[in-house]
Amino acid sequence: MADFTRQRGKRQEDGGLGSVLDLLLANARLVLGVSGAAVLAIATLAVKRLIDRATSPRDEGDPKAEQKTLEESWQDLALIKATPKPPKKQRREDLSEPLLSPAHLLAPEPRVCSAPPETPRVEASPPHCLTLQEKLLSHYSSWLAVPEAQASLSPQLARSICAQLQNFLRSKCPELPFGSLFLSSPLLDGLGALAADHIHLMLPVVLDTTLWSLIPGEDTVVRNPQYWLIKRTDLEYFPRGRSPWDRFMVGRYLSSNMLNETLHKMLVASINWPAIGSLLGSVIHPLVASQELKLEVKHDQVELSITLFPVVEMEDKVLLAAPPEGLVENLWLESFYRAEVSKVKELDASDSGARQHCLRILNGICKSHPTLHKLSGSPLTHVVLHLSATSSDWAEESLADRFQQVLEELVGYLEKGVLPSYFNHKINLFCELLEEEIDEMGFMLYRAISEPELLLKEK
Repeated sequence: MADFTRQRGKRQEDGGLGSVLDLLLANARLVLGVSGAAVLAIATLAVKRLIDRATSPRDEGDPKAEQKTLEESWQDLALIKATPKPPKKQRREDLSEPLLSPAHLLAPEPRVCSAPPETPRVEASPPHCLTLQEKLLSHYSSWLAVPEAQASLSPQLARSICAQLQNFLRSKCPELPFGSLFLSSPLLDGLGALAADHIHLMLPVVLDTTLWSLIPGEDTVVRNPQYWLIKRTDLEYFPRGRSPWDRFMVGRYLSSNMLNETLHKMLVASINWPAIGSLLGSVIHPLVASQELKLEVKHDQVELSITLFPVVEMEDKVLLAAPPEGLVENLWLESFYRAEVSKVKELDASDSGARQHCLRILNGICKSHPTLHKLSGSPLTHVVLHLSATSSDWAEESLADRFQQVLEELVGYLEKGVLPSYFNHKINLFCELLEEEIDEMGFMLYRAISEPELLLKEK
């Protein structure tokens, strides 16, 4: 009876507890929703089982019952721990945050270091095909134009050396009527130069025209119209010694070779170049072994080669003391350089032409080319002058056409082996070229007519 009463009271307590739980679960469903109510039901069931186990009597002599009770309690605790926590109530400030998709709520993706996104590939536009004129101008500005620093410093150094040399000659040789030294160079005259490293010093030799006369080279044993002899006249009436230049005579002719030897000795042994160089911030060395009258100048910014040329001007001729190699020592070379520069500038001024620009490009290309370097200078200028007589369009826009036309003209002259001087058609400017050199130049230029880019490659 007591057992029955106890069990009945227990059922009443269970019924009261169950009704309370049902009420809580019903309200929880309204408050927490279905998922939250399910979680709460599982947790409540586990707690109820713990309470039942704690209040129910157990057999005191049964150790298995005690072990079972403990095991069930651990299982119930594990059930409570494994139960997912209900989501927290959303705060007002969280409403502004973006919502996650159900997939993200259920199974968050592991974090993986992904490669940086590839830069979208942009298809390159096809390269712009340069015209020949654009290539010529680009090549000249990139590889042939002389830097402004060198272009200004080299003439400045040359003029300073020129002044020092002029003072020395006037003090050392006051009896010799030398004229005033002056500079001559394609760089200074606008006809182009690959580098500001070569400048000529022209030393005028003033002759009395009543005591000296000119004899054409074609009337002598050399038979070369490009050379001249300077002959002493009227020795019967004006004996030897009357002219200060008589000391440089061989036979009855003014010897260019003897004059050069005398000046060479002065340059090498009589002038204090170390002192002059220190004043100019440079080092000056005369070339001892060279037959030319040459000075090598080394400055921090430029290296310069200066060549001295005695020059005689008579009867509208300009003659240089530059005899050919051989036994002939009395010949003087006729120079057309001054006339070339003057004529090219005159033609450009008359039609606003680009002859000087064309020559600058041609001279730069030929001088830097191992096969064509002997064409630079006068030969190119005379070709341009010949072409100017037949082609009148020398505007800047026609630069490429004239460039190719000059190449064609050069090939024609090389095939013949003759390039007549513009100022004297008896003179062949190719007379000192070897046959092998002519063949190599002609072949190279023949290829360049159809493929001008061959001449624009870096050397």
